[in-house]
Amino acid sequence: MEGNRDEAEKCINIATKALEAGDKEKAVKFLNKAEKLYPTGRAKALLEALLKNGSSAANGAYRRRPKEPSEPAGYQPAAEGQESAGSDSKSFTDEQVQGVQRIKRSKDYYEVLGVVKEAGDDELKKAYRKLALKFHPDKNHAPGATEAFKKIGNAYSVLSNPTKRRQYDLTGGEEPTSPSQSNGGGFDFHRGFEADITPEDLFNMFFGGGFPSSSAHTFTNGRTSYSHHTDHRQERTEERGDGGFSMFIQLMPIVVLILVSILSQMMVSPPPYSLYSRPSTGQTVKRQTENLRVDYYVTRDFKSEFKGSALQQIEKNVEEDYVTNVRNNCWKERQTKTDLLYAAKVYRDDRMRKKAELMTMDNCKELDRLNNLFRGG
Repeated sequence: MEGNRDEAEKCINIATKALEAGDKEKAVKFLNKAEKLYPTGRAKALLEALLKNGSSAANGAYRRRPKEPSEPAGYQPAAEGQESAGSDSKSFTDEQVQGVQRIKRSKDYYEVLGVVKEAGDDELKKAYRKLALKFHPDKNHAPGATEAFKKIGNAYSVLSNPTKRRQYDLTGGEEPTSPSQSNGGGFDFHRGFEADITPEDLFNMFFGGGFPSSSAHTFTNGRTSYSHHTDHRQERTEERGDGGFSMFIQLMPIVVLILVSILSQMMVSPPPYSLYSRPSTGQTVKRQTENLRVDYYVTRDFKSEFKGSALQQIEKNVEEDYVTNVRNNCWKERQTKTDLLYAAKVYRDDRMRKKAELMTMDNCKELDRLNNLFRGG
């Protein structure tokens, strides 16, 4: 919804400039568009005045009267204040506003995260965790918090990728060459360095399922568009009357992926073993490796087909796959526990802390058992 509001503001600004230039038709067009994106009292008042009295009356409705000396600095006339009154008023602090402004003023990704150019992965992760929790739109309601959150996510996505970071260090960090690229001043955060993942998905990866929220937030990056951009495409498609064909085109990649998946399963024979029972492939007979005592499942014909060195190689592959799975799962358990403890500390949430302390860490215990076997313990 925040993105729609920004777009609506842009449409209102274009409409007022059109009124000043005497282009009534263009003004009406953009005011209607603003009302569709994010209904506000300001756009409605301008539109009604324009349709009722014409261009001169609309311009009069828009002009602000001179501010009286006795009026406070934040005073707004009734027509302009309707927008904020109509939206959900959520409180925010001066510290949050200053934090958002700092992010917007940052000239490069290192400054966004508050790290030096020599920062390692651990420093980047620590900085991202701290800033992501601080500027998530569900916690920070200061104006521009959503944009700041997107910049933080993009900064981490680029700097945590060694290839993109090298490219960024060579070509990034310059001021934009035209005002249209600057998005309100500062560094152009999307010029050639798009994130491969949305800021919200990145947040969910770090904090295991996302921030507790009662409202949905959508984001955009240089490659993929979500939320109101999709709505605009759908509206234009309906206006052209080719919605059915457009839907077919959108579903084509999914159909192709399904066909490729089916063909690959038909052409590729399944491996002779599985770490889990798989009735669909007939791998239901349980066996155990001699070395690490790892359970695996095979077909009924396995014993007659694999003997001697062939059997030893199979069991070696089983143990390697098993150790890899246990190691990866242990890493996930540790990461989840670390994130829960960090979030519990930040939000002083005893429930999160207890949840972290009660984690059984089964995969990490199994990894310790395997390490002891390797050492001969």
